[in-house]
Parts: sequence; structure tokens; C-alpha cells
Amino acid sequence: MSFQILGTGSFTPEKIVTNDDLSKMVETSDEWITKRVGVKERHVCTTESNTDMGVAASLAALENAGVRPEELDLIIGATISADTISPGLAGMVQNRIGATCPCFDMNVACPGFLFALDVAAGFFARKVVKKVLVVSSERMSGLLDWQDRSTCVIFGDGAGATVLGEGDGYLSSTLSTLGGDDVISIPTWWNNSPFYEKELPKNCVFMAGQETYKFAVTSMVRDVRLVMDQAGITGEQVKAVIPHQANYRIINEARRRIPEIAPEKFLMNIDRYGNTSSASEPILLDEANRQGLLQRGDYVVLTAFGGGLSTAACVIRW
Repeated sequence: MSFQILGTGSFTPEKIVTNDDLSKMVETSDEWITKRVGVKERHVCTTESNTDMGVAASLAALENAGVRPEELDLIIGATISADTISPGLAGMVQNRIGATCPCFDMNVACPGFLFALDVAAGFFARKVVKKVLVVSSERMSGLLDWQDRSTCVIFGDGAGATVLGEGDGYLSSTLSTLGGDDVISIPTWWNNSPFYEKELPKNCVFMAGQETYKFAVTSMVRDVRLVMDQAGITGEQVKAVIPHQANYRIINEARRRIPEIAPEKFLMNIDRYGNTSSASEPILLDEANRQGLLQRGDYVVLTAFGGGLSTAACVIRW
């Protein structure tokens, strides 16, 4: 017993920031950003909170699944940008949508949504749940140095969610973590103590670009092939690959190294949303679902990488 996906939902803020808008803030250009990252525009919160986005995506997923909030047995949140340390995203969503089930958050940066799916599979395997909501919401705009062109041009805000039910659609998975903060990190201020003497770093996203690129490409290729082998499927059988929308060049190089999967099967929306961290996979999955790209029985591969350094991938039968 694993699960099947009953419904999907997503939400992005109304405000759109284009590359031309950013070129007025930092030394950059539409040509530079498009060539190096693949982003043309991103959605950015103005009044929306992390919870607001998570609630909207969750309600959309529940409606798509035909499931009422009171039917949920568990809510798992995946985020690195919750509005409060406690309560977490999942608990705030539960309160707002009218559910009554247990809730908890997971912080695994960009692969967080896939880690959450794997944890949910364990609850289904133990037969202690029948319906689970997995929601990821990221307000990355609040974690950026908007004077650092190497990072502020990459990210956007948004949320995605899936409703899971009993079934046998979760076929294989892999999770990995290297540990350390030398390649990707987001420091946090814990500066209320009058006894703490060390200087605290700025709480903004830091990424070593070249090291991130190498790690991302290598891990994506390795993980996709591993979960396909575990599931016993070939590249021809894969209907779609939902990769983490971190960087167009990363996705393009990874798909070049996996020729057994046709390149057009690697879906992308990074040009319209940027990197929404852990929300990128469920947002793209929701788009594919609502556009009718996925039919019952199709094999879908999801893959992600990010801070930690952590990676995750899985094969789902739609």
C-alpha cells in the first residue's frame, strides 16, 4: 500500500516582476538572466503571506480531488519560509481550511515536497491514513539580498499542493543528503540572547553557483536513472519528468545526459515563475494535471535537489 494522487492545486501572487524590472534595481539585463538562468518573470508577494499561499493551493487541490477538509487524516507542510517558527505552515493551513487532523512541517529546502511525499507513503504503508494533504509554500522574496544579482534574479514566490489517497501509485523513490552549508545556505537570526557573542550573518540566500550546478546535474541524472530502474520502467514509458525549476541550464544539461528520455518530456515553467524552491514541483505538477498532459496510468518522474545538500526523486503512476 502506497498512495495515488487524487488532486493538485497551486497559487502564485498577482504581482509579476520582469527581468526589465530587476535591471532597474541591480546591474543585470533580460539577456543576461535569460541566458544564464532561463527566467523571464517571477511572481512576488506584496500582501500575501506564506500561509495565504499555502491555503489557496490547498483549497484548489482539495476541490480538484473532490475531498473535504474534514476528511483529511494528515497534513504535511514543506517550506523554508514559514511565517512563524511555530506554529508551522501545515498547522496554519489546517486552521484556515477547517481540517482537524495532525500536522507537521518539513524543512529540506528545494527537495522538501518530494521528501514529504516519501514520508506520507510511510503513513499509508502503515494503514493509519486514508487521505493526506501535502502542501509546499515558499515566500523566497523575503529571503533574498535584492542587491545580489547572482541570487535575486533566480527566485519567485508560490505554493503547490497535492491530495493523496489510498492506492499503489508511488512506485519508487530515493533520498540523499550530503550535509554542510558551504554550497547553499540561508542563515537565521537567533539574536535575542544577551549572552551570545558571535557575529551573526545576514539572513539571505547564499549559493556557490558553479558548485551548485555540478551537484545539481550529477544528482539529477543519477537519481532519475535510479528510480526508473527501481520501478522497472524505461525512458520510453515515462510520460513526463517534473524537475525542480532551479535553472534552465541545469535541466537542459541533465536531460542531455539522459537520452533515453525524450527531451520534450522534461517539463519546464521556470521562465514564468523562477525558482520557487520546494513549491516548484507541485506547481508544475498542477499545471501538467490541469492542462490534461497526464492520464491515468501514466508514469511520471519527479526529481529535485537543493540545500542540505539534499536530493530526491520518485516515480509515480498517475
